[in-house]
Amino acid sequence: MNIKIGNNDVLVKIVYKNNKNIYFRFDDKLNLIVTCPKHTLDEYIFSLIEKNNESLLKMYEKMVDKKTYDNEFWYLGKKYNVVYNKELDEININNDYIYAKDDEALEQFLLQEAKRIFTLEADICSKCFNNLPEYKIKLRKMKTRWGVCNRKDNSITLNTELVKKDIKLIDYVIIHEMAHFYEGNHSKAFWNIVSLACPNYKQRRADLKK
Repeated sequence: MNIKIGNNDVLVKIVYKNNKNIYFRFDDKLNLIVTCPKHTLDEYIFSLIEKNNESLLKMYEKMVDKKTYDNEFWYLGKKYNVVYNKELDEININNDYIYAKDDEALEQFLLQEAKRIFTLEADICSKCFNNLPEYKIKLRKMKTRWGVCNRKDNSITLNTELVKKDIKLIDYVIIHEMAHFYEGNHSKAFWNIVSLACPNYKQRRADLKK
């Protein structure tokens, strides 16, 4: 069934599970996915949608922005126009344009740059800390996290998508994960450690969510 979210026609998909609460989210096709307990009445679900229309509109618009961002080519916080040329053997960047053989070449370029830049920036950021353990930098594409600190094997895993962000945001994520070597949770002590290396961390956290 379609409903109106703001001025947008949105398809509603209801998923019944054994959970106790009702959850709303938009998928990558901009369908509204409603996860709810079994035997929840449709009338109740649609009344909740109507009641929370304004909040759902903000969620919808955020997903639209994300889809637009994902379909663009970003590298270190800058958007580039992509020009394909099958004759090219390597990536070339000139002003606002990036020239590549194909999509696969672009993906390989981003992966190689992620390895290079993350390693370099981690070395720089490590100088902000005392008695930092010997650590390993790992890379993985993640959907919900920018970074993960594993204190068992002294590793920091960084989301390869982070290479699309500005250097200062990459540095913030690295500093955030390094701080977890000292404090495992997000306590006041943890944020004190982060603030010593990155005094404007609150702004950088906000910028990462855009």
